[in-house]
Amino acid sequence: MTTRIISIALLSAATIGFTACNNSGGEFKTINGMEYKIVKDAKGKNAAIGDVVEFNLVAKCDTTIINDTWKQGRPAANKVDSARNSSDIMAVFPFLSPGDSAIIVISCDSILAPMTAEQLSRGVPPWLKKGNKITINLSVVSVKSEADYQKEMEAKQAEEMKKIEDQKAQQLPLDDKTLQEYFAKNNIKAEKTASGLYYTIQKPGSGAPIAKGQTVSMMYTGKTLDGNIFDSNNDPEVAKKNGHGNEPLTFAVGQGQMIPGVDEGVGLLKKGAKATLYLPSPIAYGPQSPNPSIPANAIMIFEVDITDVKSAENK
Repeated sequence: MTTRIISIALLSAATIGFTACNNSGGEFKTINGMEYKIVKDAKGKNAAIGDVVEFNLVAKCDTTIINDTWKQGRPAANKVDSARNSSDIMAVFPFLSPGDSAIIVISCDSILAPMTAEQLSRGVPPWLKKGNKITINLSVVSVKSEADYQKEMEAKQAEEMKKIEDQKAQQLPLDDKTLQEYFAKNNIKAEKTASGLYYTIQKPGSGAPIAKGQTVSMMYTGKTLDGNIFDSNNDPEVAKKNGHGNEPLTFAVGQGQMIPGVDEGVGLLKKGAKATLYLPSPIAYGPQSPNPSIPANAIMIFEVDITDVKSAENK
């Protein structure tokens, strides 16, 4: 659910698309210092406190488009609550039902008035000045109870997760074939796990294998299969470029703090071990690229050096 929308938050609210409202129909009324007009009044139950409203909007001040929600490709959503101030469009939602559209006009004066000198000194958008007005064209897509909305979102998330898992299942054999060809070409003998992870151990280390929940400190270099290094704390220049130092990376094993292939691979090692992990894309970043240096569905190689291992109680 998006952040509670007031006129300032409107600048960064989750957005969607909206066709411009026709100004005909209805009369402007005033509520909480705002003017609003119902442009289209569809039959249906109006939103109530506690409901979740999904809506499209376009917000404009003079010639500046503050927010055009068509560009995000999905509706914004907010739980209806009592209006907190004179520029809170929440006050208008109880007059709207699915299919309704409205025009809301907010005076910039009402936004500026409660702001402190310190807030003003931090800077405000150039359009936010006395005498200006914000015009919002708003269209209601749906009104649902919070329980129904959450149930619908959970179903959509489950559907999306299934699509991702299906994509991974299709990609894994392709990556495995590529890795086997890479090993044959480079005369590498690697062990394989059930997940598709391959690994080689250059130095076994000592002590017990690293257990889930333990905290490890690790030096590493990450690169794609073509040798392109995308991150490292061994290389000061790469570390600086990526905004971190070259001290060991510390994380808890098996807690989802790392991508799955690294999490699994480190769990196969011991303190002092040096190893190379070969991650097919489904246990790396998959189709989601975290930065331009990593292509979608990239196979990744991590050279790791476990410098320390601590139990949870000894962290």
